[in-house]
Amino acid sequence: MKKYNIKVNGTTYEVEVEEVGAAVTPTVTPIVRPAPAEPAAKPPTTVKKEVPAAAPITAGAQSVTAPMPGTVLDVKVTAGQPIKAGDILIILEAMKMENEILAPADGTIDTVQISKGASVNANDILVTIK
Repeated sequence: MKKYNIKVNGTTYEVEVEEVGAAVTPTVTPIVRPAPAEPAAKPPTTVKKEVPAAAPITAGAQSVTAPMPGTVLDVKVTAGQPIKAGDILIILEAMKMENEILAPADGTIDTVQISKGASVNANDILVTIK
């Protein structure tokens, strides 16, 4: 008799095969293995940062929004600062990548709605330009 382990659809079977002349008679015995113990679940740890209250948006100001959820790594502008189209406003980390949020047009920064370290969702207002 020869013993073989055969895996079928994730289940392992121990098979004994006896060779008798030209005929083969297999015996199949399922091997039952206990499921691996799952580690104790740890509660998620989150750090909430204080986000300053959003400044009121001036009528006619253009909003620059977050294109995706992420964390603000750096704020490159301040309220009242003149900017040109294409200037870097915010560095946003999303999916382990740093994304530069650029000014869509020339103008002056009206309000900065977020701060460094803040978490933002897609379409959250980051800054306004007038």
